[in-house]
Amino acid sequence: MTGWDNPLQEVRLDIDVSPAVERALTCDPSIDQFFPSETLACAIPSGEVNLNGVLYTAGGAGPHPTVVLLHGLPGNEQNVDLAQSVRRAGWNVLTFHYRGSWGSPGQFSFANCIEDAAAAIGWLQRVHHIADFRIDPDAFAVVGHSMGGFIAAYVAAHHPVIKAVALISAADLGGAFGDPPFNRAVSVVDENVGTSTGLHILAGTSPQALAAEATANAAQWRLCNFADRLDGRPLLICTSDDGFAAGNRELADAMSASTGRLEQTHFSTDHSYSDHRIALQRRVLGWLLSMRVSCPR
Repeated sequence: MTGWDNPLQEVRLDIDVSPAVERALTCDPSIDQFFPSETLACAIPSGEVNLNGVLYTAGGAGPHPTVVLLHGLPGNEQNVDLAQSVRRAGWNVLTFHYRGSWGSPGQFSFANCIEDAAAAIGWLQRVHHIADFRIDPDAFAVVGHSMGGFIAAYVAAHHPVIKAVALISAADLGGAFGDPPFNRAVSVVDENVGTSTGLHILAGTSPQALAAEATANAAQWRLCNFADRLDGRPLLICTSDDGFAAGNRELADAMSASTGRLEQTHFSTDHSYSDHRIALQRRVLGWLLSMRVSCPR
């Protein structure tokens, strides 16, 4: 049985410890000889280039729900452990690198990241991909970390095909990079991308260019702006002790009258959830599995 259940459910703030979640964290699934799990390199067209992507396909005939997993700025934490456990729970997971990041061609910018995420959703919706990868076209979710959390909220707000959204320490781009004095914004961006320390993760940009882009779009690029368009869909907000919680609280407050299911969990850890990786996976897995009519294993 496929599809999503009714999102109008009681909010659960505890960490899920269901057997299905624990299996996904600790046990390899049975091998399906006809429909095995695979890890596939893929080229995702966006703009005039192909993005470097990886599709983790779930084993079994399916069709399987699919998560698009979006990394942050620049994406030092890729959340591959989360991708693998989500796949073990019966989901396909698509990850990719935005234009100009981690070897994907093109120029990096926040606007291009938004376009790239939309292109990834469109790539999954193509008829032959749905058939080849056993994708359930009615069960797309997006999970984003840091800047990827902002991208996730933005893309979901503009693409109703995305049925559920999870934000992991989402960066409120307007407030985080657009509001501070410009020199401070440049410094904050550089702390993330490491340009001044000799790293070359992003192409075609600079901390100054990214700070200027965020400043120019500060009013539009706030998480709370997406509350109305996200209304009615399941939304998970995870925060940590990294300074980004305020923007997430503003989004949650704006959705206080939501007709969907809003869940929030705070972790006392750093921005990468360095000492809470299993707890983070358990939380996201429990949220994902609770939305399925039946367990897709």
